[in-house]
Amino acid sequence: MTDERHEKTPLIRISKRENMSKTNIWLIRLAAFAFALFLSCFVFMTAGANPIEAYQTMISGALGKKSGLRQVIKVATPLLGTALALAPCFKMKFWNIGAEGQITIGAMAAAFFAINFGKSWSSPILLITMGIGAMIMGAIWAGIPAAFKARWKTNETLFTLMLNYIAIGIVGWLQGGPWEGKKGSQVIPNFADAAVLPKVLGVHCGWIIVLILVVFIFVYMNYTKHGYEISVLGESENTARYAGMNVMKITVRTACVSGAICGLVGFMVASGANQTLYADVADGVGFTAITVAWLAQLNPFAMVIISVLFGILSKGASSLQTAMGVPSSVSEIIKGLLLLSLLGCEFFINFKMTFRGHEAKKSKEEA
Repeated sequence: MTDERHEKTPLIRISKRENMSKTNIWLIRLAAFAFALFLSCFVFMTAGANPIEAYQTMISGALGKKSGLRQVIKVATPLLGTALALAPCFKMKFWNIGAEGQITIGAMAAAFFAINFGKSWSSPILLITMGIGAMIMGAIWAGIPAAFKARWKTNETLFTLMLNYIAIGIVGWLQGGPWEGKKGSQVIPNFADAAVLPKVLGVHCGWIIVLILVVFIFVYMNYTKHGYEISVLGESENTARYAGMNVMKITVRTACVSGAICGLVGFMVASGANQTLYADVADGVGFTAITVAWLAQLNPFAMVIISVLFGILSKGASSLQTAMGVPSSVSEIIKGLLLLSLLGCEFFINFKMTFRGHEAKKSKEEA
């Protein structure tokens, strides 16, 4: 009888883990980070580089000089801003995969004012108008799928994803049509000086705006009525309705807040980093920011650290290519290993595995 029961018992039983301390959670995440660095050593060796020298080159290239540090901030700024934008939607369980399009459409709105009024308006008025226009267009672009989701239960993942390509297509048409500079160039002219964000410490002032947004999103999600409604709706739509909440209003409002911040990021990228507009203005930030938000567990302050880490990897990769002849694609592999390890460790945080022998031993001890 015992042998028959033993055969029916699974070799490994997975169960939900409860009440793990924050200390242990962060220890597991640090162990996952160390494991990713260990695996990356084999990637460097395969590329013919000494792992220790490679890591030193990446760190010194990204943080050793002011120019490298500025590049890190330049990369981290839109990434952090977009991750912050996605946080309210994800907490509400509204899967906004359209940040790429919302950034693009926001940049397009900002470019409209830069192109048409760059030489006639004063810089403060022009920049404020560009920012507001970008936020409005980003909010509209995110509000459309949210309204359909709330009213007709459409799939917001596919809806927001498809809108990305529409936004990119519109800018591509403008780039080779009405807003094209020299005929046949497929290039929109650079913005006038009045339409360019001023620099602070060598980087456009968008990084200051994003740091303000960190505090805003933290307070908004944790200490406001809107944040509470987002949390309740994310846990259960039925509970939200039972509590008398207007689900459609909350869904559309939250998506519009998310889209407005993405639009603002588009304005900062177009006006501050690129000083012009082109179809690939978002440059994949909308998708990478999903990972940043997920790794940070929607914590705005943790997003700062992760965004900076991505910036270091990006800048460090170019330093590797220059100093050691290592292909820049190696950084993408390292980034992938890092993401895989950090996302994979969440399994061990949320679940525990019990092996057959250990379970039998525990049963005997209890008997």
